[in-house]
This record gives sequence, structure tokens and C-alpha cells, in this order.
Amino acid sequence: MNPVAQVPTEPSASRSTLFPFLDLQAQFAAIRSEVTLAVERVFETQQFILGPDVQKLERDVAERVGCRYAFGCASGSDALVLALMALGIGAGDEVITTPFTFVATAGSISRLGARPVFVDIDPDTYNLNPEQIKPAITARTKAIIPVHLFGLVAPMEEINAIAQSNGLAVIEDAAQAIGAGYHGSFAGNIGDVGCFSFFPSKNLGGAGDGGMVTTNDSALADRLKLLRLHAAARSTITKSWA
Repeated sequence: MNPVAQVPTEPSASRSTLFPFLDLQAQFAAIRSEVTLAVERVFETQQFILGPDVQKLERDVAERVGCRYAFGCASGSDALVLALMALGIGAGDEVITTPFTFVATAGSISRLGARPVFVDIDPDTYNLNPEQIKPAITARTKAIIPVHLFGLVAPMEEINAIAQSNGLAVIEDAAQAIGAGYHGSFAGNIGDVGCFSFFPSKNLGGAGDGGMVTTNDSALADRLKLLRLHAAARSTITKSWA
């Protein structure tokens, strides 16, 4: 008599979690003491919003990216919205971007009443294909949002050249690319505005959510400072904690 064949079964839930794609607990274990002290310091001072730790992070990110200005905000999604608002983009405008990205890229455009215009990606890099941008430009186009996917910077030389020749702004979605280099520059310091995310699964993740906007344009910096605090200065928020 032939033995009964063993039918393979699906791995159990417990077995499937033996090798998690992202192990935040292991990361936390390596920096537990440092993080605990930092959290305690914040709770002692009660400076939860744009306090000295946020200011230090802004300075560190600006220095690392090579930009003159860096502004912390609530999330990477808010960073994109703030960048679009600072550039005056709103209802009826069009913004060219990639469909191969997290929904927040296009969602930030739609939230302001503008229209995301998708162009195809390069099949080798999965980043925005510059050759597809020109045919998509119309009289309503105001900006291009390339996404530096998986830490690989999009072809910014070509994208910037197209933007400059057509009077368009360039907003870098660098949510997955903090510290990524490109021809001597860094992601977030190649376009008009750079947008970063500190979502826990990102390259530099936080305990919760967070974002950052970078720029070298002083006029944009002034608008970004006001927009992120409903037109209030940072001192107005932090004065009660002094």
C-alpha cells in the first residue's frame, strides 16, 4: 500500500511572525536608555510642541541635507501639503507626479483641490520618467513632485531642467530618502522644497509620526513658518513653557 501523501499546509500565524519585515522592538532595545531619558526630559519640561528637541532636529536635518531652512511638522503628509500651500497651489491647478508611490503623494495634491496628473515610471528605477513629463504639461500645471523611491533619488537633473524651462516648482517627496546622495547633493536639497517623513517604518522613524520640510528659499521659508502654526510664531506656542 502506498503511503498517504502529505499535503503542505499554510504556515500558522505564529510561524509567519518569526521573521517580521520590520522589527521596531529590536531597534528600540538597542537605544532604550537613550530614548527613555529623552522622553523623560520632554515630559519634565512639558515642551511637547516645537520645543528645543524639535529645534535641534531641525538644525541637524538642515545641516545633513545641506539646506538653509528646515521646519518640523506633524507628518510627511503634512509636509507635502505645507509645501504645496507655500507655493500657492490650490483649486484648479495641476501637479505632475508618479502613480508608483504611497497614496499621500497624490492625496496631498487633492486635499488642496488641485489635480494630480500621473506620468509613467522608468521600468528600471521605478522612479518618475522625465521623458513622460513634457507631454503632460498644460497651462494649469504648477509643479512636479518626484518621489525618491526606496532611497533612490529620482533623475533630478532632467526634472529640474524641464521645470525651469516651463516655470514649474519642484517638490521632492523624500519620505524614504533622508541622507540619500545625488551628484554631490542630498535628497531634499535638489528641488525647491523637500518633504520628509518620520513615520516609524521610514529610514529615520519616530515614536509616532512626524515630518520635515526643507528649502533654501527665504520667501518660501517665511510662508512655511507661518503655515505650520496657523500664522503664529514659534515663540507664541512655546512662551507658556519658558
